[in-house]
Amino acid sequence: MLQDPLFIIAAIACFAVLVVLMIGIGGFARGGDFNRKYANKLMRMRLAAQFIAVILILVFVLFSGGR
Repeated sequence: MLQDPLFIIAAIACFAVLVVLMIGIGGFARGGDFNRKYANKLMRMRLAAQFIAVILILVFVLFSGGR
């Protein structure tokens, strides 16, 4: 499974979701100007990254065929 390029791409997409989520939580915790300026933008980026990650996971499961 670790040699499958689609699995690696899906794992990278999941990691990207985690990074965007952590930046958003950190900005929310600190508050201030950064949170006011970027909170909604980070939420939209997280949702887009999650959508892509879920699609990649589904495609991986579809093509792996229960290997």
